[in-house]
Formats: sequence, C-alpha cells, structure tokens
Amino acid sequence: VQMSEMPVSSSKNPWKVDPEEIKNRLDLRDTHLIFSIDPQGCEDVDDALSVRTLPNGNLELGVHIADVTHFVAANSYTDVEARARATTYYLVDRRYTMLPSVLSADICSLLSGVDRYAVSVFWELEKESYEVLRVCYNKTIIRSAYKLAYEAAQGLLDGDTSVVGNILELKNLDERTRQKKLAELVWAISKLTDIAQHVRAKRHRCGALQLEGVEIQVQLDDKNKIHGLITKQPLEVHDTVAECMILANHWVAKKISENFPHQALLRQHPSPRQEFFTRLRECASAKGFSIDTRSNKTLAESLDKANDPLDPIVNKLLRSMATQAMSNALYFSTGSCPEEEFHHYGLALEKYTHFTSPIRRYADIVVHRLLMAATLNETKGDVKDYVFSNKELQELCRHINSRKQAAQRAQKQSTKLFRCMYFKDTTPETEARCIADGVIYSIRTNGVLVYVPRYGIKGAAYMKNKEGLVISCQGDRSCEWKPGSLHRFQNKITSTTTTGESVTLSLFDHITVKVLVQTSRCHADAIKLEIIRNMPYQTSDTEVSQNFQVVKSDLEEEVSQSAEAAQRAQEKAGVKVIDEDYQEYCQTKGASLYQLLEEIKDLALLDVSADIRT
Repeated sequence: VQMSEMPVSSSKNPWKVDPEEIKNRLDLRDTHLIFSIDPQGCEDVDDALSVRTLPNGNLELGVHIADVTHFVAANSYTDVEARARATTYYLVDRRYTMLPSVLSADICSLLSGVDRYAVSVFWELEKESYEVLRVCYNKTIIRSAYKLAYEAAQGLLDGDTSVVGNILELKNLDERTRQKKLAELVWAISKLTDIAQHVRAKRHRCGALQLEGVEIQVQLDDKNKIHGLITKQPLEVHDTVAECMILANHWVAKKISENFPHQALLRQHPSPRQEFFTRLRECASAKGFSIDTRSNKTLAESLDKANDPLDPIVNKLLRSMATQAMSNALYFSTGSCPEEEFHHYGLALEKYTHFTSPIRRYADIVVHRLLMAATLNETKGDVKDYVFSNKELQELCRHINSRKQAAQRAQKQSTKLFRCMYFKDTTPETEARCIADGVIYSIRTNGVLVYVPRYGIKGAAYMKNKEGLVISCQGDRSCEWKPGSLHRFQNKITSTTTTGESVTLSLFDHITVKVLVQTSRCHADAIKLEIIRNMPYQTSDTEVSQNFQVVKSDLEEEVSQSAEAAQRAQEKAGVKVIDEDYQEYCQTKGASLYQLLEEIKDLALLDVSADIRT
C-alpha cells in the first residue's frame, strides 16, 4: 500500500516535474548556480547551496533542502511508516532508510543536472560584514549544477586543479567553457567559506564550543571484507557546509517558534551540571591548565587556552572530556517548557531545530510542515494537518529521541563489530597494524584508560593481571609481568615489583599498546589493550599521514565491559570453533541464546508430571 503512494521513476522513464507545480514555486533553474557537497558516493542528497551577488552589491546566500513533504502527505501510509522509523540507520556495510529508495535516492535527492522540488532559505548579506539584512523562505524548483565530493570541493578551495578531472559535470566540455564554469564554481565555494567563517566566529564569540571526537571509516573491498580502518580527515569545507546548515536550522527555528509558540518542534541542549566537569578540571590541572566551566563562553575560552605545544592530543582529550560531561541534545515541543530553556548550549544559539535533512530524519519533515504553515498563504489542507497539538508533539518528540538514540547505538555497535573483525583477522604479515601509540586519559585502580589516536579507540589497559602479577619494565622499556603491587594516586599509578623495581604511568603519558580482541560466548567481542612499552610508539611517516587524522563528530564511548570477566566466560565455554562457519559468518557454531530460550519455552508446554519422583 505504501509503495502505491510513490511516484513512478525509472531509468527509462525518469520522474519529471509537474508544469502546474512550477507555477506555485520560485524557479531558480536559470538564475542560480546551485551545487551540493557531500561524502563520496552519497545517494540521499538532502541539501544544496548557492551564493551570488545581487544588483545592489550585497550577497545572497541560499540553502536549498529537498522538499520531501511534497511527496509524503501528512498521515499517509508513507508518513506513518516514516514516523515509526523516525530516522535512517547508517551501519558500516549497509543502511536502513526512513523513506522508500525511490524518494531517498532518486526523486527527493538533489542530484545534479535534474529538476527537483526544494524548500529554500535566502539571506541578503551586507557585502563586506556579511551581516544579515533580510531573510525569506520559499518553495522552489532547482537544478543542481554539481554534485561535489568533499575532497573535490576542498581541492578547488586550495587551488588544486588536479581534482577537476574528478568532477563529472566538467567533463566533455570545451576548454573555454570548462575554465569559465570552473572559475564560477571556485568563486562560489570560496565566498561560501568566507561567509561560514564569519558566522562561525560570531557564534564562538557567544560561547559556541568546538568539541573533539573521532569518526572511523571502515574500508571494505568488493567482497565486503575489511580492507582498513582510517579516521576521516578534517577538511575546511566540512565546516563550511555545517555552518550553512546550522544557520538555516537556527533561522527556521526562530520562524516556526514565532508563529507557533506552543506547538513548534525545536532542539534543546541544556547546560550541564557543574559536578560533571570535575574530572575535566582535575585532568586539566595535571597539565597545569585551569578550566572555567561557569558558562559555555568561559568553557570555550578555557579549552582554547589549554594547549600543550608539544602534544596536541592533550587538547583533543580535554575537549572529549568536556563533551562527555554534557547531556544529549533533545527534540521538544515549545509548549512543554519555558522559553528560557529553549537554548542550545553547545552551539550557543537561543533557538535551534533540525530542518536540513528531511530525507533521513522525521523531525525535519515535521519542521518543514510547520515552516510551510507559517510562511505560505495557502496550503493544500487544513493547518491542523501540518501542526500537532502540544501534547501530541511532545509524545512524538519522545519517540523520535528514542529512535535517534537507538540509531546512534546501532551505528557504534556496527563500527565496534567491524573493528573487532579487523583486528581479529590478523596474520603474521599484518600483525604490525595491532601495535600503536596510546595516550593515558584516566587512572583506575588496576590500570589505565588509553586513547589510541590511530584507530579512535578508547579502552582499558590493565597493569595487574588475574594471577596478581603487575607490569614491570626492562632496560629497553618493554613490559613483562612480575609479582608485586599497584599504588594509585590522583594523576598517576605506580607498579612496584617484590624486587623493588617500579614503573609510574601518569595522565597524558604516551605508551605503546597492542590492540587485541577479547572473545566470549556470553558477550560480544570487545577490544582489549595491552601495554607493550612505557614509551611512545614510533611509526612511519606514511602511517601518520594516513591514520592520525581527527575530525569533529560523535565521540567513541568509554569501555565499560570487564575484559577479565569476558576471558573467564570464554574459558568456561570451551567451545571449538568450526573454521568454515567462522570464515563465512565470523561466528562460532553452537546453540544461540534465542534457540535456548525457544527450547525452554517448548519444555514448558510438556507434561512432565509422570517423571517427577517423590
């Protein structure tokens, strides 16, 4: 039934715009240079950008978002299913879309060279200061000129002409036309970057936080086997696109909350409780830094100053701790709390929402409907079809928040699974990839917590094993186990052997660790770290350039499972691995928990009274 609501589109019969619909929209196809910048291979292109000089000399910035609500009517079968899913789930080797692929990867996706419906936000900016003079919202029809990958856009921004060959839209053109179009595109990307830098600087002056995280990219081959693990490289155009999206989300939030003060869907990030920053302040003091957490502005300024010129990882870890001290941002109805609680702490904005990704987030679909009800004189249906009551919207927000958290957990678990598979499938030739540099970021009773920048891993490294032996270092600073004891202090831990040898590890020390996989019949595989040397790991320049790149994103969660408990569970299980099944499914053979529960259920239905002996 749901698919019967979908428009028809195929390679032989592609979807086309309705001539009658064009009359109701602002046509930008011949007046604006519009392009998208997305990850390589992206299919669901939600957003596109434009910038141009107006006749009066000012600039016009445009953010164009796929008009999903044109194809997904309120309370239709497609809408009900999208509401239930609430978000698209992105896993390492696959994705589960919120909308049917005919919409998400085709008709709604703002691909280059084809006509698409969009909802656009325009700002008129003063030509030199970039201050906002006017803003307007329109239903539009656009034709994106370029579908750029981040790397290609960054290359153009840096003046690297070698990336031109990777831009399909510039191929098969004569040299003069290519140079002309290339100059227009480079100007637009450069101007967008200038505007984004100004807008970001303004937010930072108000206390916006620059927080650190790592985003791991799992490289798969043609057979979906893991080829490598890399941390995504940060690019300036990432910030450019992100800042334009934040700007659009902010202005749409202002618009819908003004028109629907008790029924608008916004996104809040409450101020964190001060006691949650205790660990951050203590760790910073260990390096001689003082962190002021009284407000987001003082926190941002303190983190900017907490730089160790000899070790940039220190600042990244402090920003990581600051993020972990904060609560999650949540969707809410404006009628459910007072206006002073609307603010977004991390972005330093009084009002914020999600408008820019309606293909993959249901919250954005709700916001699109609210925006259309707020800005258009005529709507296809009654306003109540576009606007929930405060009670209904708050219930919907609870559902969307729950689904979003589930999607984040699934994505992290997927990354963890493939990461374990990567380190488990080692051979003598590839074992060197398991040795890496680690940085101590927390002291525990029986060891330390270590961050491995090369792979974005955070894990426990034990200094006392289950036999009661402690780590001891040799003359070459390599480690081995010997009888002894551990002594924990606030910012360091000391291992002392019975023969008087001692080794001390302190916060932010660099050590060499080996990445291992802890397997168990009772729990999922988990990463375990083993201290090899109490000195930094020396790696090749090639590995550094490929693997030590850090990007802002969601943070890797801390290790909470006990490696010792997992080891004991594995030893008790004593199950022999069947090589063929393991190679094909990476799973040991034997009854699963589900099968066991089903057998218990079947037994509960049997009459066993005759077997009972008194």
